Amino acid sequence: MYRLRLLAVLAIAVVAGTGSSAAFAGAPIVGPDGQVPTLAPLLREVTPAVVNIAVKGHEAVNPLFNDPLYRRYYAVPEGAPTRETQAAGSGVIVDGTAGYVMTNNHVVEHADEIVVTLKDNRQLAAKLVGADSETDIAILQIAPKNLTAITIGDSEKLEVGDFVVAIGNPFGLGQTVTSGIVSALGRSGMHIENYENFIQTDASINPGNSGGALINLRGELVGINTAIIGPGGGNVGIGFAVPINMARSVMLQLVAYGEVKRGRIGIELEDLTPDIAEALSMDAQGGAVVSRVVKGSPAGRAGIKAGDVIIEVDGSPVRNSTDLRNRVGLTPIGQSMRLTILRRSGKSMVDVKIESAG
Repeated sequence: MYRLRLLAVLAIAVVAGTGSSAAFAGAPIVGPDGQVPTLAPLLREVTPAVVNIAVKGHEAVNPLFNDPLYRRYYAVPEGAPTRETQAAGSGVIVDGTAGYVMTNNHVVEHADEIVVTLKDNRQLAAKLVGADSETDIAILQIAPKNLTAITIGDSEKLEVGDFVVAIGNPFGLGQTVTSGIVSALGRSGMHIENYENFIQTDASINPGNSGGALINLRGELVGINTAIIGPGGGNVGIGFAVPINMARSVMLQLVAYGEVKRGRIGIELEDLTPDIAEALSMDAQGGAVVSRVVKGSPAGRAGIKAGDVIIEVDGSPVRNSTDLRNRVGLTPIGQSMRLTILRRSGKSMVDVKIESAG
């Protein structure tokens, strides 16, 4: 596991009829208006919002000291030897007025110095506004002068088979555009981040693309390119992007607090499988089964019980337990969510207020 076509036109040789008339390989595909299909006009509008990120920093020579799990339980000794590091990645201008750039946490987590290079070759010093290792999202800020921001889309509207375009800085080559389709949605269990709900795509994503844009054919940002599967560190057609709806929720908290303040409602969950649905005599295709309710928790006070199946949050279907965990974890503390619950007695709705997990 490594972090990190409109449709590509292929000319096909077609023999038409039995006479000498034929269409040869390489012949252009022309539309009714005489124009050849191209993504160029769309990309002219979007690519100025995608930036290259260069990072200089220091990390401990002992690899244990760079392990987040180690650092959680043990203090790194003072004076431990370090070495200078350099890295390159990508980012997306999501707010031109404030100068906010969205990228991956792993691109900038060891940074002492961050430089953002725009498509017009301007180089701007960037400061870290905040970062969240749980979702691998970070927000930078640059001088808000003559910046082009991308339009934010709605990743919940994506479907498998939708065409997407990835823009970034693979291998430090400079801005590069690749294309493909959405191969799968809601990928989790990849052990890349703690909160996973990845868009999977076959648009080429390689080292250096991390933090770059995944856009739809409307030019809207639908994901932040984050990771790949590739035995040699290169693209094999399986790339992952953080959905923009998740990334935007993280961004709002990072801008407000510099960190993500996660809460809880006090339940333990498991996926609703066909066997569990049959055992509970429920006709549900998706959802999360409550296996335990913490006494005195928001869920307990709302009347949620073990065996309940949560099928919707604020009217939006719940796919599985991971989906529900992600939504709870990204909802600001103090905000309420309306849960639709199935139990043997029927369907009901309850409002649950997110409380601090601390």
